[in-house]
This record gives sequence, structure tokens and C-alpha cells, in this order.
Amino acid sequence: MSARKRRGAIIGFGFIAEKGHLPAYLHSEQLEIVAVADICAARREAAANALPGARIYEDYNAFLTTAGRDLDFIDITTPPYVHASIARAALDSGLHVMCEKPLATTVEDARSAIEQADRSRRVLFPVENYKHAPVIIAVRQLVETGLIGTVQDVTLSTFRNTHARGVKEWKESWRREKRYAGGGVAMDHGSHTFYLAFEWLRSYPTSITAKMLTRGSFDTEDTLVGSATFPTGMAAVHLTWNAGVRKVIYTIHGDRGSIRVEDDDIEVAVMGVPTPHASEACPAAGPPGRTAWEMKTKKVASEWMDAGHAAWFRSMFEQFAAAMDQKDHVGKSAVDALRCIELITTAYESAKDGSRERRVPHFG
Repeated sequence: MSARKRRGAIIGFGFIAEKGHLPAYLHSEQLEIVAVADICAARREAAANALPGARIYEDYNAFLTTAGRDLDFIDITTPPYVHASIARAALDSGLHVMCEKPLATTVEDARSAIEQADRSRRVLFPVENYKHAPVIIAVRQLVETGLIGTVQDVTLSTFRNTHARGVKEWKESWRREKRYAGGGVAMDHGSHTFYLAFEWLRSYPTSITAKMLTRGSFDTEDTLVGSATFPTGMAAVHLTWNAGVRKVIYTIHGDRGSIRVEDDDIEVAVMGVPTPHASEACPAAGPPGRTAWEMKTKKVASEWMDAGHAAWFRSMFEQFAAAMDQKDHVGKSAVDALRCIELITTAYESAKDGSRERRVPHFG
């Protein structure tokens, strides 16, 4: 572990930086933020108020030119259209990089950033904060015990009644503009969805078929549904900004049981031994040969309604610090981030091609 706190800068002081990342840094024993860059004057003022004494810059180029050399890392929390270019510039300047999802809006840019991290021997660490939600940690522990057997099918639904709003001082609805977001709900929530699918199915997908819908005059989609084929099973995905409720619902099906997650609630079903016969003592056993399930439920408070998810970032930042200490420049999270972009862009291609199944090309 480093003897001192590693010093970093936030690039883009929007909602997730102010409400998610910064509170986690303020609790960190390993990392601290001493500089902020933002192109919006009002957001620079907000950063100065939130971080008295921090150096404030008008853009990341000014920061890298004048201040980057005495810092250890940057945290990119801008809209996605500049993620890759900022990451490459920072890596080229000798800085480690934390980057919000998606890592890039194209496969080529994601791959380029990863290659730059490898050449520069600096850490590129994409944000995978859903992995640090307490309920997801609990699910991981259940899966790892083998309680439900080998996972072979998952469903992942993210329901939102609107797109996430940005700060009012700068393009509050930038997620509805492809030039800034790179896509709609799939680009916004697809990374969270797919890196969880990769973990649970223990592999990367080979193909996907998808359909999407755009309501109104926006150039980004409101809804995307799809089915991805993996070497180990299948994943069904439903992402929408047109829902009547804010909720995530995941199901993980193994060959001996299943786990269902609905926000903070977990339901576990474990298969029993097929019954030889029903009896008055055990009427739930049912007809001969029918499998009975043992059902258990529990609640794991995870603050899903807090869109900042500050608590989730704390353990993720510990992993980022460890990656810097261990010189793990291009770890599994970076590979996952590239695979997410490959899958999202292939889903878009399928949706535009009449929902035909498309193979997912993997690039290195």
C-alpha cells in the first residue's frame, strides 16, 4: 500500500462527480482530489465551493499542461464522447486513469485507450460501481458457494421512467444527444448490465439479437431489448427509460436453483430431491417425481434510489488504489469495458438490421 495518499484530479464536475465520486474520495484513506477541470464556469464554481483549496482548470488540456506532472491519477466523469481522448492524453502524460462508463463510444476508441495504458504502463480502470452494490456482493457470495449450481441463464432488466438528468448549468439532457452520449439507454446502462452478465455467465458473448425504440424527436433510443448468446448460456436484457417505475430486476438461473434480485430484495430458490410420493405430512411435495424448491428471502440495503451511489464507489476506489500499487495496468475490468462496447455496438447493428442475430467481434 502507498505510504501517502495518491493525488488526483476530477475531469468534469457534473452530477456523478459531485454526488457519487467526490463523497467517496472524501472518505478515502488512499486517494484525494486536489484539482478539478470543467469547461462550464458555473460547475468550476461549484467545484471550488465543494473543494476549498483545490486547483480549478477550464479544461483538461490546461490541467495536463500545467498541473498533471505532480499528480498520480485523473478521474474522468465527463459525458462519454470525450472519455477516450482524455484517457489517452492522461496516460500519455504518465497519469493513471479512472474512467466512468462507458469507457468509449466506439470499439476503436476503447481498444486504443487500452493499448495506450499497456504502452504507458499506467492503470486504466473503468468504473464498474454496480459490482460494489451490497446486494450484488451478496449475490456474488451466493453464486460462489455453488448453492444454485452452474449459472446458465440470466435476465437483466433496468427500468427507469426517464433518462438521468445532468446538471442544470450544462446540457441537462445530454444523454438524449448522440453527439455527447454515443447512444441512448443501452450506452448509458448497457455497461452495468453486461459486465454483470459476464461475471455470472463466466464468459463473453458470441452473438446478440436486439430491438430498440425511440419515442419523440431524440436521436438516442429509449428502450433496448435483446438476447445475447454466451458459450455458457444466454442473457436476456431489457433496458428502458419508458418504465412506470425505477427498479432493477435480475434473475440468475443455475442447474440447481435460482436467485432473483429486485432492488434490495433477494429471493433464493434451491431445488430439493424429487419426491417419491406426496403425503399428508408433506403436501407441498406434490405428485411423484416432482421437484420441490426451498425458498428463502432476505433484504440487503443498497440505496438503489440514490442515483449518486457514493457508498458503492468507496470499495471500488480501494480496488483502483490497489491496481496502481500492484501495477495492474490493464486488468479484467478494462477488458470487460471493451467487451461491453463491442456488445452494445453489435446490439445497435442488430436493431438497425431488423433484429437479425449478429456475431460479436472481439478485438484483442
